[in-house]
Amino acid sequence: MGRNEQSIQLKTLEQIELMRAAGLVVAAALDAMRDAVAPGVSTADLDAVAEKVIRDAGAVPSFKGYHGFPASICASVNEQVVHGIPSTDQILREGDLISLDCGAILEGWHGDSAITVGVGETDPALLRMAEVAEDAMWAGIAAAARGVANGRGRLTDISFNIEKVVRRAGRYGIVDGYGGHGIGTEMHQDPHVLNHGKPGRGVRVIAGMALAIEPMITMGSPRTVELDDGWTVVTRDGSRAAHVEHTMALLDDGVWVTTAHDGGRGRLGDLVTARQP
Repeated sequence: MGRNEQSIQLKTLEQIELMRAAGLVVAAALDAMRDAVAPGVSTADLDAVAEKVIRDAGAVPSFKGYHGFPASICASVNEQVVHGIPSTDQILREGDLISLDCGAILEGWHGDSAITVGVGETDPALLRMAEVAEDAMWAGIAAAARGVANGRGRLTDISFNIEKVVRRAGRYGIVDGYGGHGIGTEMHQDPHVLNHGKPGRGVRVIAGMALAIEPMITMGSPRTVELDDGWTVVTRDGSRAAHVEHTMALLDDGVWVTTAHDGGRGRLGDLVTARQP
């Protein structure tokens, strides 16, 4: 194993099962927020929904207090790409597009996932962008699973397959400077996973890795700026953005998407490990 690979936390099956429990808490919180999204609802309301689900499950919100972040979710609306801070003043309107990013810690292990949804009647082009981001995420996850199976996988195979899906789908911007990451006993671990790049580079993709895969794309320029709150990232040109994410763990016989209710089988089929309980 190379030097960079040695910094990556590898998990046992038992530890991945603990991550699965945390992932299901996150999935439940996202389901509850998806159901609550409507015109007139504030992003603070959605934060309260998620925190209740997480704490009722005996878990702790990953985000709250993380480097001083004040909430349990990131709620990013329209031109906000990621890390939007929930607020009672931010009221959802018909046609808005919102990304909801949520994390939970259960028995010391993390789950992290995000969805992008429309508010009421939403422009089909915006919903299509969110769908493209989701397709790209699944393509990246599939690439990692295939890389473990054939023994030749590299980290940027994930990046390449994400980019390929986005580029083929239309003229979307792929946000630079932000991406996926390792995850386990901490929310953010090595390695950083870009959403674009050439294949066959970076560390080997091997069993025991757990990664959060999270494409972020825009309807316009990929360039972003961070607001004065020190958190919220917005598109420089004001175009709308979509962000989706799943946590996945790799085993020698397949992938386990720990934040997906079905473990990923509906999208990945036989690439999903048969060792799921």
